[in-house]
Amino acid sequence: MCAARFEDFSIESHGVNLAIDWDQEEANLPRFERHVFVCCNSRPEGAPRRSCTADGNSGIHAALAQRAKAAGLAGRVRINKSGCLDQCEHGPMVVVYPEAVWYGAVRPEDAEEIVNEHLIAGRPVQRLRVADECLNSKNCPHQ
Repeated sequence: MCAARFEDFSIESHGVNLAIDWDQEEANLPRFERHVFVCCNSRPEGAPRRSCTADGNSGIHAALAQRAKAAGLAGRVRINKSGCLDQCEHGPMVVVYPEAVWYGAVRPEDAEEIVNEHLIAGRPVQRLRVADECLNSKNCPHQ
């Protein structure tokens, strides 16, 4: 079943019953072709693992969002901030779904290439891809 349909769903909280009858198709909500997650995690100085941002504000997220909007992808592609993606050794990290393409060592200046090549043309940017064997692996030479 593709359409999200919740019938007679309710939440009882503080004596208030919130009932929801919601259908994504009837609400005309956008169905994104791709979701892009940009790690905006930051760790304190001296932490055992590095972090993707120093302060939780990712210039990468802002650059991707700006480029995607300028390319007319609003409503088709969603650029999201995320917490830690647990690939810190390869960071800053970006992952694109539904393809599950992981990009590492991404810089704000890479945003144009990611938008043009991957999000528009459907060709992942090979020079930024993290090898599948390095994802969630203790055998990755980068750890």
